[in-house]
Amino acid sequence: MVSRENIIAAVNKMILSASGWRGIFSSDEESPLEQISEAHRIICGTAGLIFAEYLRSRERSADNGLDVCTPIILIGTDTRPTGKAITDAIIPVLLAENCDVRYAGITAAPEIMAWARSLGSDKTAGFIYISASHNPIGHNGIKFGLTDGGVLAAETAEKLIANFRGFLDSNDSITKIESLISAADSALLQKVHNAIPAAKTQALKAYYGFCGQVVYGGSSAISAALKAGLEERPLGIVCDFNGCARTVSIDRDFFSALNVNFDCINDKPGQIVHRIVPEGESMEPCGKLLEKAHERDTSFVMGYVPDCDGDRGNLVIFDETVGRARPLEAQEVFALACVAEFSHLVWTGELSYNADGSVLSKAAIAINDPTSLRIDRIATAFGVSVFRAEVGEANVVSLARKLRGEGYIVRILGEGSAGGNITHPSAVRDPLSTVLALAKMLSVRSVNRKSASEKPGLFKIWLERSGQIEKNRDDFTLADIIASLPQFSTSPAYSKDAILCINTKDHAILKDRYQEIFLRDWKERKDELKERYGFCKWEAIAYNGLKETRNLSRFGSAGKGGLKLLFFDSEGREAAYIWMRGSATEPVFRIMADAESPDIERRLLEWQRQMVIESDNRSCSETSVSEQKE
Repeated sequence: MVSRENIIAAVNKMILSASGWRGIFSSDEESPLEQISEAHRIICGTAGLIFAEYLRSRERSADNGLDVCTPIILIGTDTRPTGKAITDAIIPVLLAENCDVRYAGITAAPEIMAWARSLGSDKTAGFIYISASHNPIGHNGIKFGLTDGGVLAAETAEKLIANFRGFLDSNDSITKIESLISAADSALLQKVHNAIPAAKTQALKAYYGFCGQVVYGGSSAISAALKAGLEERPLGIVCDFNGCARTVSIDRDFFSALNVNFDCINDKPGQIVHRIVPEGESMEPCGKLLEKAHERDTSFVMGYVPDCDGDRGNLVIFDETVGRARPLEAQEVFALACVAEFSHLVWTGELSYNADGSVLSKAAIAINDPTSLRIDRIATAFGVSVFRAEVGEANVVSLARKLRGEGYIVRILGEGSAGGNITHPSAVRDPLSTVLALAKMLSVRSVNRKSASEKPGLFKIWLERSGQIEKNRDDFTLADIIASLPQFSTSPAYSKDAILCINTKDHAILKDRYQEIFLRDWKERKDELKERYGFCKWEAIAYNGLKETRNLSRFGSAGKGGLKLLFFDSEGREAAYIWMRGSATEPVFRIMADAESPDIERRLLEWQRQMVIESDNRSCSETSVSEQKE
């Protein structure tokens, strides 16, 4: 039997957060092996037990202490090799705990969340999803959620993590999990596996119907306009599935129903042929596929690459101005989706204006702290308020729900730094939402163009709102839409220059030292920064969960959260930022810069890198001296 010390050691190597409980479940992070260790087997069984107990506790709270419910728990995996071994440890525990287990096998993240939503809020139900998202193939993880269609809120996730650690600290934890696994009824276990095809059918049906609700926002008019536009101007889309969970999801069927031409590669589950994160070199095969498709049929102008669980997908476009395919940066993709969905709201009349152009509707967007300032410029053009939360999909989703409770329309939200977008009523990123947002921009065009009763298309709406109507033309392309975006350059979150490995464990101490270094550098360089970049003042901002703290006096009070230094020009306009935060899903420390030119962004990022490294060295040196004195 595995020792409790081995289990605790394995847990301590994992990263436990609202985004999932992730770690290396195989022999190393690039291993394709299917087996998991005995320690991870106990960890997975414990995760199942803790979630079942959580669902029951919710029912008891609502039912005056009566413990009579049979929780429904949906389970799915991405295509990582260790997924089956993890479910083999979880499912027996759930059955022994008298849960109604419905296992759909390989399932995309948005698919299992739509399936959970379809159960209805009156059910004691939730989902367990096995995935490590964009992490390397030897990693895996466990995500939990309810029937609201998203992962657990950060506050709830923290309670589960505390319960999980507390259980494993108990002396009989291993014996209890082993007994629960062995106590599972073999007939029930076989029944769950026999029902996989039926469960998968239910998941696909729920997702297909829900995807239509998301894309059209309940507007039959925009649905009809999109289909008419696609008939008039055919559209072709390619995909490099890279063996992800979307290989067995609704993509082909959904595009086929719209008469969208579709081509793909690496479309067998588990056919992971390159780095999972859809950035940088991972986009090259899709670009080559798009160029070949465009050569035989010019309607092919766009492609996407999902990550392993299929909840994010970055884009490649065929750029007519250069005659080849090129990838879009994650922040650029999010900006395009925002323009499309804000224009959607104006087209449907949900977002409306007075005769003087001032906004009538109360609309907002929820984004994470390192999302580019270009989103602020886009939102300002539409009269939409911008609210930021700390990095983490759960934080952004929770913030959007809070804003809706305050009366705001929040159609689109997301993490610009990670790519993709979340479109209401969905609570998870989805590449179909992203691709079809752009399809709407291309296809929902102005009608009765020479008539006084002209209804402007989505692109024209954007040009009017942003004061660029001179760029309007009938034969616009994706390249024209991209050229109309506010010009910003943002450090890619996965570039080598944006990732640091620091030694300071206490990020509050690191940020306190960083404050000293930044204030020193600002004093020395303020004239240069003003002359070269136009920066006249700065503001420190902390992001912790849903809380944004402006005019921060002590940088260390940001703790493990995001810390942003926002720079203003002579007119008081937000001109650029530098940012830092330790990842909650990977053992890295991320830094970023955002500015109106690539040159300024690169120089700011290098400055930020130097300051963080110096802060880390100073913090570690001070810790070493302190330890020696003790």
